[in-house]
Amino acid sequence: MPIVSEPVDNALNHDYLFASIQLNPEDNPMKSFLRLPFILVLILFGVSAWSFRTHDDARSEAKRGVSAERRLLYVAVPCIRNYLEYGGHGILVYDIDAGHKLIKRIPTRGFKQDGTPSNVKGVSVSVATNCIYVSTLEALQCIDLATEKIRWEKTYEGGCDRMAMSPDGKLIYLPSLEKEHWNVVDAKTGDVLKTIVTNSGAHNTLYGPDGKNVYLAGLRTNTLGVADTRTHTVVKQVGPFSAAIRPFTINADQSRCYVNVNGLLGFEVGDIHAGTMLYRVEVEGYSRGPVKRHGCPSHGIGLTPDESEVWLCDAFNQRLHIFDNTVMPPKQLESIELRDQPGWVTFSLDGRYAYPSTGEVIDVKTRKIVATLQDEKGNPVQSEKVVEVHLDGKKAKKAGDQFGIGRAI
Repeated sequence: MPIVSEPVDNALNHDYLFASIQLNPEDNPMKSFLRLPFILVLILFGVSAWSFRTHDDARSEAKRGVSAERRLLYVAVPCIRNYLEYGGHGILVYDIDAGHKLIKRIPTRGFKQDGTPSNVKGVSVSVATNCIYVSTLEALQCIDLATEKIRWEKTYEGGCDRMAMSPDGKLIYLPSLEKEHWNVVDAKTGDVLKTIVTNSGAHNTLYGPDGKNVYLAGLRTNTLGVADTRTHTVVKQVGPFSAAIRPFTINADQSRCYVNVNGLLGFEVGDIHAGTMLYRVEVEGYSRGPVKRHGCPSHGIGLTPDESEVWLCDAFNQRLHIFDNTVMPPKQLESIELRDQPGWVTFSLDGRYAYPSTGEVIDVKTRKIVATLQDEKGNPVQSEKVVEVHLDGKKAKKAGDQFGIGRAI
């Protein structure tokens, strides 16, 4: 953070100092020469005092915990299909600690053959490469966080869907677009290292926090695949659940998964270690009805970072339903009304804020809407693809996840 030092006292005031060192043009050269040591002392005193004040301020700021690190929310659009009215095209960047104020728009690629912006399918950040990655229906693009320029954009056989970044930032598990396979991609180059064929309708993808497993959800199967990242092979299936899996999340120790399934206003809980379904939880007091998108009553589920609560999307009723996750099965607590039909929810790394895809910013503790995401013109922004990034200068120090995963360990 730049430090601006005020004068310590009148002796360091610019005008005073300037007046003190001016030479009288009527003085003879010998008098001027003899005055030079005094001038030098004044200058050295001023520099020393300024330096002392600057270092003292820096130490004080360090004691107060002041840092140059900024907490930013990166929002990739268009994400409500390819509808530009919900934020246009690009990446909108918001300052979390300034009331989620929009600070800039980063131009991106991701165009269809006709030149119009394509649907954004996923977003991830690598601290290792200092890049943010955005997948669209056709391609994956890598954008440098420091320069905000496109490093590369590549197409992949079968298209792209919602990918997952490894915790070390070196690998991406990139699903094809609801087809037979996932690609294991080098995050630095975009090269395909291996292809995993599941024949499951590849869709949502989530990397385990320890980096050992990746969770693969396809639209044509009612089980959740578990891939070993050492061999890049599927080693386990969790389920079966009552229908095909839609959005899902996991807890930090990877013992539980929480899944949306087709036809259910609610969610189901699975035991990852045992590979079995444990509970079916249905929303009480609300009826199912037609939804605008996804064709699923509950499309979107997340754990608060402390894992004490499950937050569930309800499109027809335009609600987030909150469940107590300290008991099993989770118990329904309360609901929050939203401005549109939600299709996703995730959280800030510190657990203070919830981010539904409808663009509200919700204080998790008070359940109050404290801000709404807007574009440069004040229009409402909606996106299912948001990720938190902590930047120190132009270098990413920490990154969140587009999924609302547990972080209790």
